[in-house]
Amino acid sequence: MADSPSPAPQPPQPPAPTTHTGSPTDFLKGVVGKRVVVRLLSGVDYRGILSCLDGYMNIAMEQTEESVNGKVVNRYGDAFIRGNNVLYISADEPI
Repeated sequence: MADSPSPAPQPPQPPAPTTHTGSPTDFLKGVVGKRVVVRLLSGVDYRGILSCLDGYMNIAMEQTEESVNGKVVNRYGDAFIRGNNVLYISADEPI
């Protein structure tokens, strides 16, 4: 009998993306007090604990790290970011 070649092993599949059905407001309320990533229009990232934000997306953060091209360039105790500079806010830990 001829040996038939076995199929090549498949790499593990990444987990399916989590679907959230809440509104953006629900998301933002859920991440206050948690670690977030704030990406600015300039491409600079700020990672830290979201203290508060207002309707203009002005943001106050604690224990903040500033990253450029994935490399930490500064650390701040508190940081305040003007909302018109914000591209997005992302949870840095499961919510």
